[in-house]
Amino acid sequence: MLLYKDIITDDELFSDAFPLKEIDGIVYEVDCQMLTIKAGADVDIGANPSAEDQDDALEEGSTQVNNVVHSFRLQSTSFDKKSYLTYLKGYMKAVKEELAKTDPSKVEEFEKGAAAYAKKIIAGFKDYEFYTSESMNPDGMVALLNYRKDGVTPYFTFWKHGTLTQKL
Repeated sequence: MLLYKDIITDDELFSDAFPLKEIDGIVYEVDCQMLTIKAGADVDIGANPSAEDQDDALEEGSTQVNNVVHSFRLQSTSFDKKSYLTYLKGYMKAVKEELAKTDPSKVEEFEKGAAAYAKKIIAGFKDYEFYTSESMNPDGMVALLNYRKDGVTPYFTFWKHGTLTQKL
């Protein structure tokens, strides 16, 4: 199994246990789903309910959580467009500096791809929810939660060059 960590904060972000795909050579999209967690009980992994569990309402003490958010203790945060652009400029600079130290051959690829992908993010800015890693370090990656065209299926976007992989 591969664990993906933030190159700035070293916080865990996601793993290959979740369906993921690389987009435009610049980001990973990680599919996720909502889970029901019962207080003091096992996690409901989203399988079909048995006949006696078929009511739609949450049981008392149960909560709905995103499996990636829950598994990696991501923390919800918020941005307006201007503050996100300010954050993104600083984050891109930090990733570029880190790449210059660890893999200089990737700097140009990152700069070109990140600029193009950032335009896509800004174009659909209102559709995103924002999450920081567990440490809530403001210099680290902000993961972007969005929904597929069906409006129901959630997925996260993580910057490829902002992650390190660790084999477990």
